[in-house]
Amino acid sequence: MEIRSTTDQDLGAFVDTLHAAFARFPETPAEDGGGLWWSAVEMDRGLLAVAPDGKPVGTASAYSFELTLPGEVVVPTAGISCVGVLPSHRRRGVLTAMMRHQLAELRERGEFLSVLLASEASIYGRFGYGPATYTQRLTVSRRDGAFAVPRARGAAEAPATGSVEVLRRSECGELLEAVYDRYRRAQPGALSRPHRWWASGAGQPPVARAPRYVAVHRDADGVADGYASYALGDGTLTVDETIATDDAVATALARFLLDHDLVTEVVFKHLAPGHPLRWQLSDFRAGQLSGDTDWLWVRLLDVPRALTSRGWFADGELVLDVDDPFLGEHGRYLLTVRDGKAECAVTEREPDLSLDIRDLGAVYLGGTTPSTLVRAGHVLAHRPGAAALADALFRGERAPHCLHWF
Repeated sequence: MEIRSTTDQDLGAFVDTLHAAFARFPETPAEDGGGLWWSAVEMDRGLLAVAPDGKPVGTASAYSFELTLPGEVVVPTAGISCVGVLPSHRRRGVLTAMMRHQLAELRERGEFLSVLLASEASIYGRFGYGPATYTQRLTVSRRDGAFAVPRARGAAEAPATGSVEVLRRSECGELLEAVYDRYRRAQPGALSRPHRWWASGAGQPPVARAPRYVAVHRDADGVADGYASYALGDGTLTVDETIATDDAVATALARFLLDHDLVTEVVFKHLAPGHPLRWQLSDFRAGQLSGDTDWLWVRLLDVPRALTSRGWFADGELVLDVDDPFLGEHGRYLLTVRDGKAECAVTEREPDLSLDIRDLGAVYLGGTTPSTLVRAGHVLAHRPGAAALADALFRGERAPHCLHWF
């Protein structure tokens, strides 16, 4: 079997093989030729696994994204996607060979992080990926969805300082692109949405061109600073995503959606853990959580570079003994954090924590605490207080969250 890079001439074979791997058929293009989820595939970053008879039997690809790290640090990252193996060739090492080949290519390109959305949670841990962000669904009964009056000492109902305008998705693509880009640069765990995604309608709504209404929030100066993409059917108003540059904008959009006529319930499809909306309701039980799941998985390809790239919010020293069984690598690193910056160097000091590379990926953005993985038996703490120190070091300014589907 051969693993080779793809070119533009391979697009048809790549798409057909990928769809066959999942027993699906390629969609019919929209009238303008756009709207296909695979229209943003970067063929110079794709891989084909080819059997001895010349038939493609597996695919994998990477997108060129930017990822926002804690501390509002924006770095390039590879978004792994389009991974599939024909049912006739599974359990023959095809996937493992493609993953090994791909990681080597990413390093050759100088990339130190890769991310993915896992179709099956049991697959990608063995390749060094760990779940790093989470998302959940909140369903709110409109009848019981009134907002509470703030009760904190000195708190007052904030005066309205902006406005909400309703547009069609087809009317505001450039506006959505600009607002999302502003949002993602300040949100840990968020990925960029390159222009070609918006231009071709690749992905899910509101990137896709599916009919949607969009509530656009503007500040007092008329500048768009948030939006919510939604559709109404059978009394349920489903919100694809809410993008807001601050909590006041998010609150204004939630109020607008919960005041919509002819609605029995509002479903917010993607909220970050710890989102305050339930606490803003007069009836806490009016909001029901469901669909709590992992979203973005992270893999470190260069441990020192990754650890020194993100921002930090506590000072301290920690020795991490990191095992990477998939790549057959092992390293022990002294992480020293002072004034929001980190240094990371190879050391022979006794470790504070021993962990797998996938677990380091899970804690990297601050969405999973090291102490949770210690309690789960994934991470070994070698001294009292090591897990607590790691928790303090790895926490971010707020929960990481990723909305982008790829």
